[in-house]
Amino acid sequence: MPTYKRETTLRAPLDDVWAFHSRIAGLEAVTPDWLALRVERVLGPDGETDPDALEPGSEVALSVRPFGVGPRQHWTSVITDRERDAGTAYFRDEMVHGPFDRWEHTHAFYADGDDTLLRDRVVYELPLGRLGDAAAPLSQLGFEAMFRERHRLAKSELESGGRSDG
Repeated sequence: MPTYKRETTLRAPLDDVWAFHSRIAGLEAVTPDWLALRVERVLGPDGETDPDALEPGSEVALSVRPFGVGPRQHWTSVITDRERDAGTAYFRDEMVHGPFDRWEHTHAFYADGDDTLLRDRVVYELPLGRLGDAAAPLSQLGFEAMFRERHRLAKSELESGGRSDG
């Protein structure tokens, strides 16, 4: 199964990085403009709208229209796991509706003194069976552009002290 990984060290403490990535405002802040992200709906695990934090069971419905081309692509993910301890934290979202046959994204954070290592890992499966499998190497190019920008935006947001509180 294809997997994409990227990691970046942020000059920001784990507490700040974790809080930032725990809110929908963090997702909005790190999504490249060229994706034209639109958050359609956020439901907490108890059905509350716009929860303070994305806890397990939270559902996020969004749409993107990369480069303004073609119809909007709709995507729904559920937060399936979320844990935090003294020096590490992670959460995982899984696509339940969208353009991939499978999408499992683990966002992991590791304290390193006053810095934090941010690690993204995406396990995915493209649609169209063997044709999708053949296109997987090309998908890595798109992931690389998107996650490079996501990590750049996270660094800019968290290292500048300009937090997105939503």
